[in-house]
Amino acid sequence: MIPYSNKAQKLQERFVKYVKIDTQSDAESSSCPSTLKQKDLGRVLVEELLEIGLTDAHMDDNGYVYAAIPANSEKKVPIICFCSHMDTSPDCSGKDVKPIIHKNYQGEDLVLPDDNSIILKLNEHKDLKNQIGNDIITASGTTLLGADNKAGLVEIMEAAAFLMQNPDIKHGEIKILFTPDEEIGRGVDKADLKKLAADFAYTVDGETLGSIEDETFSADAVKLIINGVSAHPGFAKGKMESAIKALADILSALPKDKLTPEATNGKEGFIHPVNFHGNAEQAEADFIIRDFDDDLLKAHEDYLENVVMDVMKNYPNATYTFKVSEQYRNMKKVLDQYPQIIAYGIKAIERAGLTPIKRSIRGGTDGSRLSFMGLPCPNIFAGEHAFHGKQEWVSVQDMEKAVQTIVNIACIWEEEAN
Repeated sequence: MIPYSNKAQKLQERFVKYVKIDTQSDAESSSCPSTLKQKDLGRVLVEELLEIGLTDAHMDDNGYVYAAIPANSEKKVPIICFCSHMDTSPDCSGKDVKPIIHKNYQGEDLVLPDDNSIILKLNEHKDLKNQIGNDIITASGTTLLGADNKAGLVEIMEAAAFLMQNPDIKHGEIKILFTPDEEIGRGVDKADLKKLAADFAYTVDGETLGSIEDETFSADAVKLIINGVSAHPGFAKGKMESAIKALADILSALPKDKLTPEATNGKEGFIHPVNFHGNAEQAEADFIIRDFDDDLLKAHEDYLENVVMDVMKNYPNATYTFKVSEQYRNMKKVLDQYPQIIAYGIKAIERAGLTPIKRSIRGGTDGSRLSFMGLPCPNIFAGEHAFHGKQEWVSVQDMEKAVQTIVNIACIWEEEAN
């Protein structure tokens, strides 16, 4: 086990500093990063990386932060990258986050002070039962916390600082990549993989202590636009075919007991409307389609379009467009070709004194896209829980274990090299 311990105070200070910086991304923005405030955190990260001794640390115009820890081994070690994202979800406010440290948690329900209706209940947050005696960090009840993915940022930063302070620990060259806009599906759109020049990578963006994830959803987006027939409502009989009513009928026709996030788990996929707007003349909706199997993903899209066609028979003069856009694909297809990536990750988790949990993600990470861009990249735990909402939490001790795991991964790749 790598002797990273008794670092909780420094780790906690970094985390509190990062989450107080608002980095919410914005899917409606076409810029990169989608919000300039993400660069506020990027500048802090670059400054700290330079202080650690990573002399090449910098942020590019698009808000990506790059740095490298030089190799100190004479072996030819593959170059490993660790990656986390700087933005927080648009689903819940990330402005004026007030982190609260609940010391020595003893299993009690945690009532958040700025909104007493926000309560972290032990029977609803199953992983809390494994946190007895640990220090839990939450927000105050009016915002998300930002552990997704600032926990990962902290852990990579702490691992980098530890390796630079302990040159006797042998490792190859290690690259660091911090990305913007992961929460809106654009996390690696502008990543410069030639500049990064890594052979393999790990995102640090997972949940439960000890988990390593080698499989994600495959994901597409669908934009549906209904073009109705508008008329003055006082003289609309036999003329109007309201686009917004047609869209409402389509949404109502979707199943409620299957193919929806509320009714699925495990390997089950879904069709999910994420927003809609419109009027009588034109209405549109955006959907996300998810499944672990690409053939089933296509079947879900066909199902949705069949629903649309059936409903539109009731609106004979209205028309529609149905556009499918690829978002990301199940990274397992790539990772299965490089079994050592997962094997070394599992060994690193074991060296940290943990029981590895290999699992699939009902979602995606930057690693999904990176894997298909030529940089195979599974996901390891960061310790974040209940993300994208006001009940988000993380354990300081879990973050310490993530730092140990990152350092262990770097060491194992060096040990296994020729």
